[in-house]
Amino acid sequence: MTHFPSPIRPGENQTHSTIHEDGMIIEKNLDIPLKDGVNVMRCDVFRPAAKGNEVEQYPVIMTMGPYGKDVPYSVFYARSYSELPDEQKSKWSAWEVPEPTYWTAQGYICIRVDEKGSGQSPGFLDTMSDSTSSNFAEAIEWAAVQPWSTGKIGLLGISYYAGSQWRVAARQPKGLACIIPWEGMADYYRDRVRHGGILSDGFIKFWQERQINHNQYGTPGSEGANANVNLPGLAPRPPNVEGILSPEQLRENRTDQTIDTAENEFLDDPYFSSRDYSLANIKVPMLSVANWGGINLHLRGNILGYLGAASTYKWLHCITGRHDLPFYLPEFVSLQLSFFNTFLKGKPDNDGRDWLKGPSTESGAVPPVTYTLRKGNPGFNKTEAERTFPVKTASAWPIPGTQYVDHFLTSEAKLVREAPQENSELTYKGLTGDSISFSTAPFEADTEVTGHPVLHCKVGIKADETGKVPKDMDIFATIRNFDAAGNEVFYTGTAGDPAGATKGWLRLSHRKLQPSSQPWLPVRSYTRKDLQPVEPDELYETVVEFWPTSLVVSAGGRLVVEVGPKDQQGCGITVHAHPKDRSEEKFGGLNRLVFGQSTKLVLPIIA
Repeated sequence: MTHFPSPIRPGENQTHSTIHEDGMIIEKNLDIPLKDGVNVMRCDVFRPAAKGNEVEQYPVIMTMGPYGKDVPYSVFYARSYSELPDEQKSKWSAWEVPEPTYWTAQGYICIRVDEKGSGQSPGFLDTMSDSTSSNFAEAIEWAAVQPWSTGKIGLLGISYYAGSQWRVAARQPKGLACIIPWEGMADYYRDRVRHGGILSDGFIKFWQERQINHNQYGTPGSEGANANVNLPGLAPRPPNVEGILSPEQLRENRTDQTIDTAENEFLDDPYFSSRDYSLANIKVPMLSVANWGGINLHLRGNILGYLGAASTYKWLHCITGRHDLPFYLPEFVSLQLSFFNTFLKGKPDNDGRDWLKGPSTESGAVPPVTYTLRKGNPGFNKTEAERTFPVKTASAWPIPGTQYVDHFLTSEAKLVREAPQENSELTYKGLTGDSISFSTAPFEADTEVTGHPVLHCKVGIKADETGKVPKDMDIFATIRNFDAAGNEVFYTGTAGDPAGATKGWLRLSHRKLQPSSQPWLPVRSYTRKDLQPVEPDELYETVVEFWPTSLVVSAGGRLVVEVGPKDQQGCGITVHAHPKDRSEEKFGGLNRLVFGQSTKLVLPIIA
């Protein structure tokens, strides 16, 4: 494959400039030479203004991604930018990354890197790949030896800028001192691309076309006509001064997740296996921040990433709110600053947090787990209301003493505590049928549900009235909370949309469990070798993983679980509808749900 344009060698940069403004020294488009001696990446470096002629050293906060380091937040996602606190706004603000005027005022350097093939960095664009992680590791090691750097590098950012942290930290680059992955998937296959083995194509298409292709190196400049203040991406951008590529050259010079994820189904396919890594290789201090509303993309990764990392100093913090906003709120910026002051500057804090005691519940220490408990029904996407939710701590995750309580599904659409003796079943159309809802009786008292629910079920396939028989079965499940008045409690989803409590998915042919499975966490390989047949008129006992949740069912309120063959309420743009992955030929026919002792919802109840 020919990549365009030809690589630009170190020293050929015609775009570098230095600006003194807003109390900062800003170097635009500084080259980061890669170790191959041919390729470079470009970064913007924001340093505190010098107090004299000497170069002063500061610790570095770094991000690397494909959204265009020079695209202002105010145009990338105007509505979101308008809601930021004033101290987190400036002409230098960019989407999902630290605000440089704030952080330089705290004595830090901010570096934003355009990953190779994006923004101002020439080369082949290959998002979330092994080579991209390797380039990030090189960039960290480069920053650690610059004359203005203390040699200590911290990583902080949302979403893509969090997911990249897991992968690069596992490489253990020299100079990396700590990470704060803020709402970022850790497992490319399970968290992002194939939920339970089912292709999550809707978000990938939105993301690739609005946020990646539009910012590729070599893209012609664009005006504001394509921007939408209510959606991120498609922001106006200047052309790359070193050359414009044709649409054909641009396609040849990038990978495309909409294509690659549809053509590769199994985790042992080279495409996915090349993106795999071990969380156990992460050893630096880590603060993993999850959002209970991220039930379609990032939530699972922050919690499983926390559990899998080998860091001695590691914490899990679970919050609420829209995906893009809490990161910039004062209470959470204070958390970030406190963590970095400890592990990048080595100085004690004055906010009562002693991180150096390690994750501990002893006085003054930071508890291993801190989580916001969603209680009441204040509405969704209401920041001030969500700030009233109680905050709790725990000594471990899952929370010690969790009671896993069975609620059996019945043919009368109920969830009951006593196992039914019946062996009846309900059927519904595969692929296009309506979901079936099962409801608990009203709860007698306020009840906290925090942790990992699971759905055990006995299921199968059979011919419909036309004789069509499915070859496989996709299970979609959603847990929803209703208050005592019968009103659904909608929680804030990623984009500020109304979301239920949590979701789960499973493609039945991927049902084989791995030995590392826990009662609260089914683990599957999603490989070709572990694929199992789904035969008509056979019944299969399986378990569906729900992503974790935290909420209170109010006295008189009810929980409902929906089970069906397609996306349900609260999926937003994260839909599973790719015609190749979910075809009528493969999934058309009838799905069976059989009741009895094997079909139950298991809830994690906190006493």
